[in-house]
Amino acid sequence: MNGENTFCTRLKEGILAGMKKGWDGFVWMMKIIVPISLGTAILDWSGLLGHIDFLLKPLMGWLDLPPAAALPLVIGMLSSVYGGIAAMSVFPFSTAQMTLMAVFIMTAHALIQEGIIQGQSGIHPLKVTLVRIGAAVVTVLLMAPWVGSSTVMPAAADGVLPVSPAFLEMIRHWAWTTFRLTAKIFFIIMALLTLLELLKAFGWIHPLVRALGPLLRVMGLDRKVGFLWMTAVIFGLSYGGAIIVEEAKSGHLSQEDLELLHLSIGTNHSMVEDPPLFLPLGIYPFWLYVPRLVMAIFIVRLVRLYQRYARRPRQTA
Repeated sequence: MNGENTFCTRLKEGILAGMKKGWDGFVWMMKIIVPISLGTAILDWSGLLGHIDFLLKPLMGWLDLPPAAALPLVIGMLSSVYGGIAAMSVFPFSTAQMTLMAVFIMTAHALIQEGIIQGQSGIHPLKVTLVRIGAAVVTVLLMAPWVGSSTVMPAAADGVLPVSPAFLEMIRHWAWTTFRLTAKIFFIIMALLTLLELLKAFGWIHPLVRALGPLLRVMGLDRKVGFLWMTAVIFGLSYGGAIIVEEAKSGHLSQEDLELLHLSIGTNHSMVEDPPLFLPLGIYPFWLYVPRLVMAIFIVRLVRLYQRYARRPRQTA
């Protein structure tokens, strides 16, 4: 009987905590998504982007993306994944174009905020930021031939230039598009955070970390960083930042272990929360999970080779 009461208590606590955190997280996201999506819609409606195509076209063309893709990428890098999604949802991008942008944004987003968090727990912010941007660019370049992206916006593919709608019509379209997107995000976030709180309530996080030992070896990481890696993969750098910082200060990990951890989670974190946010845009799940994981493995393995080479004694003539 006591066991049944304990189970029910933990279940109730987990659900209530998950719903509360889910709601708080959703409200926080809306504070980003709504103003950014509205500002992006107004900027697109004004035609201003058309006047700076000559600046954006070469860089975006290199990534197999139209000039308008620069706005979601820049917003994502400076703000968050949610800001990038909000900007993406305004434009009529193709699924292939959104796939490349999604991978870029998931790899290199909130660079200032997350760079500071990582800088407080074992790696120089500039170093990890440059690695994340480089990883995003390389991953998109490698993916582009496979997803079939194009530098042409779908709305202009037939050679007919779209006519800008009236301002009120644009606002109505933005409101409906944003409502549908935020409704999907609400249910996804509530479900995910409730699940995570249930895992915590029943004490299943640590057994999961132990079970991840083989995967950590594939990632090129030591089992000592397993809990921190799991924290970043599940909660992300922003949500799990406090845990990462405190554990790093304990002194249980070497500088090399921390650096490898940060390069891995900088490229590939928030794997539970971020990819599903892009599913409402019609992006195939494979591209939302696999490329970043592979790139994180490659980066860690490459740095391990460099560390090994740097430790070798230099022969003098």
